[in-house]
Amino acid sequence: MKKFINHPEDVVEEMLQGLALLHPGSARLPGHKALIRADAAQARTQQVAILSGGGSGHEPAHAGYIGAGMLSAAVAGEVFTSPSSDTVYAAIHAVAAKPGALLVVKNYTGDRLNFGLAAEMARAEGIAVEIVVVDDDVALQGADRATGARGLAGTVLIHKVVGAAAADGKSLAELAAIGKAAVASLATMGVSFSAGTSPAVGRPSFELGEHEMELGLGIHGEPGVRRMQVQPADQLTETLLNGILRPGKFADQKRVAVLVNNLGATTEMELAIVARHTLSFLAAREFTVERIYAGTFLSSLDMAGISISLLALDDERLRWIDAATTAPAWPNVTRQPPRLADAHIAAPAGAKVGSPGAAQTEVGRKTQQAMNAACNALLAAEDELTELDRVTGDGDLGISMARAARAVQSAMASYPVDDSAAALQALGHTLRLELGGSSGPLYGVLFLRCASVLARTHAIGLAQWSEALSQGCQALSELGGAKPGDRTMLDALDPFVKTLQQEVDVKSTQEALLAAVAAGEHGADATAHMKPALGRSSYLGERVLGYPDPGAKAISVCLRAACQALFAR
Repeated sequence: MKKFINHPEDVVEEMLQGLALLHPGSARLPGHKALIRADAAQARTQQVAILSGGGSGHEPAHAGYIGAGMLSAAVAGEVFTSPSSDTVYAAIHAVAAKPGALLVVKNYTGDRLNFGLAAEMARAEGIAVEIVVVDDDVALQGADRATGARGLAGTVLIHKVVGAAAADGKSLAELAAIGKAAVASLATMGVSFSAGTSPAVGRPSFELGEHEMELGLGIHGEPGVRRMQVQPADQLTETLLNGILRPGKFADQKRVAVLVNNLGATTEMELAIVARHTLSFLAAREFTVERIYAGTFLSSLDMAGISISLLALDDERLRWIDAATTAPAWPNVTRQPPRLADAHIAAPAGAKVGSPGAAQTEVGRKTQQAMNAACNALLAAEDELTELDRVTGDGDLGISMARAARAVQSAMASYPVDDSAAALQALGHTLRLELGGSSGPLYGVLFLRCASVLARTHAIGLAQWSEALSQGCQALSELGGAKPGDRTMLDALDPFVKTLQQEVDVKSTQEALLAAVAAGEHGADATAHMKPALGRSSYLGERVLGYPDPGAKAISVCLRAACQALFAR
């Protein structure tokens, strides 16, 4: 990896120091990784403050949009990591007064949690705060995703609209309505030929073949909806625009602003080629392109890709788009419609995008394979688990696990299996709903915590899975109060995870997983000699000795089936 950095752990801090020097209109918020308007002390009493932010690696977002007519503050996390709620809270305090604050938040779990918590903290201090969540990604339109669509480069257009409206003196309630209406009229889709390289990791977050591209991906290196052969620029432009127009957001909205965004390593030459055909394609479909912008607005490190965003316009929204701003990253010079004189209007290529929920990648296929194998194993073990639970509990675990297994198999077609984190989150929600009793919340929190960890991970390998499962064990302990040795499912899961962490760097993936499976099974068997400390078994005391805990047995059955399925042909 060749980067103009000193130490990977210092990149965000040193970047912020540099940005504060490069942008005289911004100032560093002391003690926090955030920049605010240099005139915040005066502006905070005159208008609603507009704040945004997120993980670093998306420059010029978000600090480049600080200025009169756009953002009052930008909060930065580590690379591809949400900023802390304390930093967001401090930024709100620094730039907001009686008029209040509007937070523009991209729809990622970490951002929503941390900005949402900070908003609640500020409200408790008497500061009026509203939130606009941007979910402009249409790549996963129609998929059954608990997290919803992702926030992409269209977020910058929301910054511009609400920032200009705030400078106009609109109230906090009016700004929230303006922002939400703009989000509803916004759509984005992206594509890339390569992944970005995080300074902390030193390698790309995913690999593509020489002639492959990833369609519909997010801005953190997470997979897209389809891996396909590289297309010529005009055909690829149409693939993106067909995906954007398909959801029907623009059925009766024919005036638009267009943002052709560089995801990091795309040249101005390529952006101009894409912008040229975007204009002709939309004109052929009777759209009036009032404004078109091409450049680096919201990147993904050095990813070689682009995204295209469309925002429907009316006269007022166009006026806000055109309004002057001192934000250094906004192109103030573009205030007139593009000319189409030399553009060639071509027929659409008719490219099709893969359907959400269907596995389009090897990761997706393996995820389906592992989930299905675990479900089949639970169905086969129903009688054994029922008998164990009859002796040591209330006798319904086998039935409950079988019911949940069938529910997962029925719902699996709707899971976004190509996105490991999103698939685990969907699985967690199915299990919490279908398992019931105490097992439902426990399995739910296990997979939801694992999903949230993986969602913050730009390169998912065995080490990242082991860390996610380790934190999943921690979530189980936090929720249920159990610890290893208490005769619970943790007594199988904890040795599995610890063995995996020990073996991940010294054995092959298959050997490490099978060693972990064996450790988990040994842990489940060892519960036969443990006195129960929690759950219904605790009422039976020593009477359960000699019988393994059914919850530990169930998780060990799942782990063996899922891990073996990963290596099945």
